[in-house]
Amino acid sequence: MSVNKPELTRSYTADAEGYTAPTLEPTISQLPNLQTPPEYEVFWESDDPENPRLWPLWYKGVSVVTMSLGATVVSLFSTLYTSGIPGLEEEFHISKFVGLLGVFTYLLGMATGTIVSAPLSEIVGRRPVYLVCLTVFLLLILPSALAKNIEAVLIGRFFGGLFGSAIMGNSPALVNDIVSDKHRALAFGIWSIGPTNGPVYGPIIGGFIFQYLGWRWTNWIVLIIGGAVLILMCCIKETYPPVILRKRAAKLRKETGDPKWWTRYDGGESFSSRLKVGLSRPFVMLFTEPICIFWASYVAIVYGVLYLCFVAYPIAFQTERGWSPGIGGLSFVGIGVGVLTTIACEPLFRKVINSHRKDPETGEVPPEAMACVVILGAILLAIGQLWFAWTCTPTLHWIVPIMAGLPFGAGNACVFIYASNYMARSYGIYTASALSGNMFARSMMGAVLPLAGPSMYGTLGLNWASTLLGLVEAACISIPVAFYFYGHRIRKASPMIQEMERMKERL
Repeated sequence: MSVNKPELTRSYTADAEGYTAPTLEPTISQLPNLQTPPEYEVFWESDDPENPRLWPLWYKGVSVVTMSLGATVVSLFSTLYTSGIPGLEEEFHISKFVGLLGVFTYLLGMATGTIVSAPLSEIVGRRPVYLVCLTVFLLLILPSALAKNIEAVLIGRFFGGLFGSAIMGNSPALVNDIVSDKHRALAFGIWSIGPTNGPVYGPIIGGFIFQYLGWRWTNWIVLIIGGAVLILMCCIKETYPPVILRKRAAKLRKETGDPKWWTRYDGGESFSSRLKVGLSRPFVMLFTEPICIFWASYVAIVYGVLYLCFVAYPIAFQTERGWSPGIGGLSFVGIGVGVLTTIACEPLFRKVINSHRKDPETGEVPPEAMACVVILGAILLAIGQLWFAWTCTPTLHWIVPIMAGLPFGAGNACVFIYASNYMARSYGIYTASALSGNMFARSMMGAVLPLAGPSMYGTLGLNWASTLLGLVEAACISIPVAFYFYGHRIRKASPMIQEMERMKERL
């Protein structure tokens, strides 16, 4: 970081599931002048040991894996709960619908919390936010594990999701802080294995836990694993450069008694201002920006159908085939392998994306290059859903519907990763707001749609209900196709993107 050449450096951000996209951050808010002389600026030295980008490779690796585990714990808790719903029904004498409210309240908390945690981490740093929030998240598991009624479970899960969202939002930001451009794709690929597959791990693990230990242990297991991850997180130092440098400047002012020491990040917005923007802009974009409206709607549908699988698969494999909860949970392995396949294919997808014609002004491929992978994912989604719809009956061998999870899981990962990339590459400095609105929309759909699952599958039957979902996903293929061919026109017509371009011209 140079004293005499202030500039906006290219970096990457990611949404709650770690999907990377270029943006401009952190924002420089202070430049040398008479009040802030250059000789008193606090900046990185060439071999600065506190610079996260210069940490040893092994320490970076441990940090990436630890944050992946933290995000895994939070995402795991969202679906591990579904395995224990039969136990909740029996003990608290509730309906399936009331039991599924635990998924709704958790994802509602996640949707709410993600908008607050991002601006907070930029004020106080990544480390305090994820340590405090993970600690509170783990404590909030206790009301569910010790609950005497369903109300305690539902309330505890809402606030658990509220604090857990900070882990999902801060861990990809931390990975970005410590990894250089050269190794960023690999680092995010490793990180994303956990949170992307976390919802799938839930029923796989939860089935056996519920079968042999009871529904309360679906909470205790998360508490034990999360406690171990919290210990590991305590070993990770602060990674956000503005916070590190501001603390160093404050230390110098105290030690020297000279108030002139400063950093180029001292003049930023207050937390209240950041929070106001964080709460308002995502919703403004979600309801006024065509790119956000269509992409968020599509991703929300995909996410909702994914969470409907946690209703459909138990019906197909436990109710109709008579499998035990533990063995029934293994039916999700196909989806998990499909997700991992997409992550492993990232280098191939990157080559396909980079093969598109570059923009002569920026030297980069346009966002529409991302849409080609989303189109592939959309097709795989429809194939996987329709495949499952007409092979899930007991008359066919069990491996056939499980294999349907391969294209379905691969399609989900393609859509989540590259649709988020499209939005981020389109909105640049407004990436955080665009992705916050996107996460809010999909979390709400993931929360609401499963509530209709039991009635839908009961009324239409497993075959026709799944067919309906497959046809909806097939119809939605038109959305990424439209953006692939006409996305450049939509972007040019966006007032917010036009404003962003004008800001770039002034820099």
